[in-house]
Amino acid sequence: MSPNNDEWFDRALSVIPGGVDSPVRSFASVGGRPFTVASGSGSTLTDVEGNTYLDYVQSYGASLLGHADSRVVAAVTRAALNGSTFGAPTPGEVLLAERLCELVAGMEQVRFVSSGTEAVMSALRVARGATGRDRILKFDGCYHGHADSVLVAGGSGVAQLGLPGSAGVPNGAVADTIVAPYNVVPTLDETFAAVIVEPVAANMNLVAPAPGFLEGLRAECDRVGALLIFDEVITGFRLHLGGAEAVTGVTPDLWTFGKVIGGGLPIGAFGGRRSVLACLAPNGPVYQAGTLSGNPLATAAGLKVLSVVDQPALDGLIVRVQQFGQSLEAALRSGGLGATVLSAGPLLGLYVGETNPVAPTNYAEAKAICGGPMYAKLFHALLERGVALAPGAYEVLFPSFAHSDEDFARTLEVATEAARFVVNQ
Repeated sequence: MSPNNDEWFDRALSVIPGGVDSPVRSFASVGGRPFTVASGSGSTLTDVEGNTYLDYVQSYGASLLGHADSRVVAAVTRAALNGSTFGAPTPGEVLLAERLCELVAGMEQVRFVSSGTEAVMSALRVARGATGRDRILKFDGCYHGHADSVLVAGGSGVAQLGLPGSAGVPNGAVADTIVAPYNVVPTLDETFAAVIVEPVAANMNLVAPAPGFLEGLRAECDRVGALLIFDEVITGFRLHLGGAEAVTGVTPDLWTFGKVIGGGLPIGAFGGRRSVLACLAPNGPVYQAGTLSGNPLATAAGLKVLSVVDQPALDGLIVRVQQFGQSLEAALRSGGLGATVLSAGPLLGLYVGETNPVAPTNYAEAKAICGGPMYAKLFHALLERGVALAPGAYEVLFPSFAHSDEDFARTLEVATEAARFVVNQ
């Protein structure tokens, strides 16, 4: 007899710290024990016990086409038959780099890494190397991966575990990192190398940029000669195929990407103007390297995704998801639960409470909502009814192209029932 969810988790606990390879997968903030996934198909996951769930996590946004999309599977299979890694240039990395630069106006070159964390770490190093300055500015509640210099006042798993940062990060690593409130344009000076920002904050749940915020950052960076970095590990190729720049009209100096560009395989990338990236080794003095960077399986998967998705199709998904978000808010409210559902492109931010939450504008306001008990109760009520959200109130929902109208309708039916259950507990 195959091990069940509890047995798999017990085995994991003995050999993996906390039983998970990323804290966001833990049920620590919602209570209970995580299920173990056996397979995924389109909009669904199936666990080791055979339970199937409508999945709105989609590997935290990596699976834009849904799980095990046949086109992506075929592309990865073809690539794997030729070898999985070489530590040498391959056509796939060139083709994907060309596609990214074609899509994102103003980005002339890109370098691949193996994760979003690496992309951010490398972009910050480039910014410091290009400007000859040390200080960076990030925003409260924005999560930029687990590199030491930005692991302070972060969102995502850092927030859901109630941590201000991380033990093991020396004071010196964050001494040159300044934290400011999101949606407030800071005043910089000539000691700042860069400002890094999520153009739409999606790691403190969903918080949209206020009118003029991103424009103000661009102007302030220009005033003092600092570089503006858009962290688009989440928003990249979801808000628009041209990135957040195509939606906001604001062009950064550097971009970081991940998730979508790997088609479900591990990858990250950072890019910018050729003049800025000229400082990178082997051409310049800023060193960055990675054995698996530009992995041929990941680049094949990412290129397939960005080849089959065009802007009209993405626009269609955005319309469907935003309509679903409005209906989800109504369904939860009809069950008696206070709920506000926000959208940005095909991203949904779910805020719940005893009364209908007011859309937050910064981390403090988001935290006041997400820190309440209602999300955990709703999470389990939905999970028991076959709908899987992220096990943390600071994460957004990631509907994919694989989510059908029938999936949405089923979710709305379950949402009302779950909300009513939570309210009557």
